[in-house]
Amino acid sequence: MTQPLSLGRLFPGAFAADAARAVSGVAFDSRKVEPGQVFVALAGVKADGARFIADAVAKGAVAVVSGQPRPADLDGSMAFAQVDDPRLALSLAAAVVHPRQPGTIVAVTGTSGKSSVADFTRQIFQALGHEAASLGTVGIVTAKAAQYGSLTTPDPLSLHASLDRLAGEGVTHLAMEASSHGLDQRRLDGVRLKAGAFLNLGRDHLDYHPTVEDYLAAKLRLWALLPEGAPVVINLDDPSAKAALSAALAKGLSAIGITMEDSATLRAGTRSDFIRDTGGRGRVLSLEPIERAGFSQRLTITVDEGRIEVLLPLAGDFMASNALAAAGLAIATGEDTVAALRAISGLTGVPGRLERVGEANGGLVVVDYAHKPDALAAVLSTLRGSASGRLICVFGCGGDRDTGKRPLMGAIAAKGADIAIVTDDNPRSENPAAIRAAVLAASPKLTEIGDRAEAIRAAVRMLAPGDVLVVAGKGHETGQIIGDRTYPFSDQDVVRTAIAEIAG
Repeated sequence: MTQPLSLGRLFPGAFAADAARAVSGVAFDSRKVEPGQVFVALAGVKADGARFIADAVAKGAVAVVSGQPRPADLDGSMAFAQVDDPRLALSLAAAVVHPRQPGTIVAVTGTSGKSSVADFTRQIFQALGHEAASLGTVGIVTAKAAQYGSLTTPDPLSLHASLDRLAGEGVTHLAMEASSHGLDQRRLDGVRLKAGAFLNLGRDHLDYHPTVEDYLAAKLRLWALLPEGAPVVINLDDPSAKAALSAALAKGLSAIGITMEDSATLRAGTRSDFIRDTGGRGRVLSLEPIERAGFSQRLTITVDEGRIEVLLPLAGDFMASNALAAAGLAIATGEDTVAALRAISGLTGVPGRLERVGEANGGLVVVDYAHKPDALAAVLSTLRGSASGRLICVFGCGGDRDTGKRPLMGAIAAKGADIAIVTDDNPRSENPAAIRAAVLAASPKLTEIGDRAEAIRAAVRMLAPGDVLVVAGKGHETGQIIGDRTYPFSDQDVVRTAIAEIAG
């Protein structure tokens, strides 16, 4: 029998005299408060939730949690608690309201690759006989269905409600993305994690984090959510690997390192440093130089058990590294090493991640989510090897986001592609032309077509035998944000329509 909810259960120690008061749930959006709930007032980027306490009370809230002192005009009979961290309090309360979780949950953080690693881990768990799910940017995915979402890490109430539902549906293993925003805002607190992974650190979200150091610190907060001794997987080839490992060891965690043997950092002694720093207890999954096989790759992985050879049916060094990280997470939770690595051969791609959409005039069209400098560079480098003809790129930069990356991405596209077309991404509240101008300033080689659909159609019409076109930036997204509205838009749909027009 489910124990009734009370203020004392949801917020231990916060409500002294009112701890026994029964409540029906928790809300942090005053517009969604229902009678009998506790309203948690969060300080947001644009508005402070404390301004909406009166609205929440009018809708039937029976208690209020805030980071600020009790409002002078709040009715004396209303239960009120001031806490140091309302976001943390909300997340821990959400875990009480929705108590069930899959027994094995792992989380992955990093600037690029989170979606692929989370979904690859789900697929590996599934191949090893478990009912598994992944949760992140593309939504919730199970072997039976996909429920698409919009946030890498959902708000705590939505997240814990999803965990509870998945557990009720029999899901035992879950791989989830951990964004820097989600970690910084305490959205993952209360999730019972078994293992974590750190992939990389690139330039992103500097409109939110004051510095790159703050950005890294937010990502490494993942380690604080793991129980002592829990294993973490670290990409040793990333320059931030040492910081990630040091933070993990300081928390008393164990480590598994993944690396590609031809990486410059490995030649500099990364592997030996990792073994030394972990006191000889760290494991390394080492990927030998990759053999290309069309759009697939033959991987040879060296582990304690020997050398394992698998065929990964996806292109790109970064996809190979993502697959290795996913296998590492499965191994970290106790799965057989050889079986987990063998499962790589059955992986399928994630929507909008190097997704092959179609062909036109002998050329190939790929859609990818790359919307950050490092990710765009990696995608162009990967596809260059698949193009016997020209490499064409359509891309843009989002509005209300880090403005400093715009010229960086322009320079990367100009250098990495034979033809680079700058178009609109999600301009949001900014002037689209101003965003494009900041990108175009990087190189006179760049071409401008503001309308995204027309830019894609123009690029498809350019294709000739051996060419590869990548439409970058939006990936799996099915809408374009202009102003404060989201309009239906799918890169894949526009590509298919353009291909059909050529065929017709």
